Amino acid sequence: MSKILDAFWRAMAYCLLPRVIFLSLLPVLLLGGLAFGLAWFFWDPAVEGVRQFMVDTPMLSPVTAWIDKFTGGAFRSVIGPLVVVALTVPVLIVASLLLVSTFMGATVVTLVAKRRFETLERRHGGRWWQALWWSLGSTLLALVVMVVSLPLWVIPPLALLVPPLIWGWLTYRVMVYDALADHATHEERLAIMRRHRTPLLVIGIVSGYLGAAPSLIWAMGALALPMMPLLIPVFVWLYTLVFVLAALWFTHYSLAALDALRREQAVEVLPPVGTPAPAAPALPGSPTAGSGPDSFPPIALP
Repeated sequence: MSKILDAFWRAMAYCLLPRVIFLSLLPVLLLGGLAFGLAWFFWDPAVEGVRQFMVDTPMLSPVTAWIDKFTGGAFRSVIGPLVVVALTVPVLIVASLLLVSTFMGATVVTLVAKRRFETLERRHGGRWWQALWWSLGSTLLALVVMVVSLPLWVIPPLALLVPPLIWGWLTYRVMVYDALADHATHEERLAIMRRHRTPLLVIGIVSGYLGAAPSLIWAMGALALPMMPLLIPVFVWLYTLVFVLAALWFTHYSLAALDALRREQAVEVLPPVGTPAPAAPALPGSPTAGSGPDSFPPIALP
C-alpha cells in the first residue's frame, strides 16, 4: 500500500507540470471537437430515434407506457437523452483512454524516467505495433465483457461495481504495457505483471472509479441532459485528466517495480564476497609446508 500511495502522490505532482497540462489538451481538442460536432448535428435525431424505438418495439412499448404513466409523462422526455448518453459515455471513455495512450504514453514514460529513473536501462521489450495490438485486443475484450454484463448494470449494487471493474482492468492492461514497453524486456514485463498483479489492479480499479466520476454530471438530474452537446467536451476533458493521472500513476509504480526487480537480479548474480575458496587436498608426493629447497628445518629451542 505504501508503494501505491507513493506512486499516487508523485503522479499528482507531475499532473501540475506545464508540459503535462499542455499535452493533456491535445486529446481534448481532437476528441472533444469531434464529439461536439457529432452532438451538435445528430443529438436531436438520435434522441428522437431512441424514443421512437422504445414506442414501436412490441416488447418495450408496454413497459415504456406504464413507466411514463407512473411518472406523469416525465419518463418519455428523459428516456431518449438518457439512453443516448448511456451509449455515448463508454465510447468516450475508451476513446479517451486510447488517445492518452497514443499521444501521451511515451511522453509520460520519458518524463518520469528522466526525472526519477535516469540510470534505468532501456531494453525495448515492446514495439509500437505490439502495443497497438495489445491495446486493441484488450479494448475489444473489455467491450465484449461490457455488453455481456449489461443486464447486471440495472441491479443497484452491481451497477456501482461492474463498470469500474471493467474500466479498471482495461486501464491496467493498457497502461502497464505502455509504462514498461520501452524499458523492460518481455520476460521482465510478464514477471512484474505477475508479481504485482494485485497492486496494479487496485490502481486500475481506483482509476476506473475516477473515470466514472464525470458521468455523475448527467446522472445528478434530468436538467443536465438537454445540455449534453455542450457538456460532452467537458466530459472528454475530465476523462483525459483522469487517464493522464492514471498513466503517471502506473508509470511511477511500474518503473519502480522494474528497478527493484533488476536490483534483486543483480544481487543474485554477484558471487558472495569474503568467502575463501576451500583448499585443495595435497596429492601424494607433492611438497608440503616445511619441505622443499626454500624451506628451513625446524630449530630446536633449548
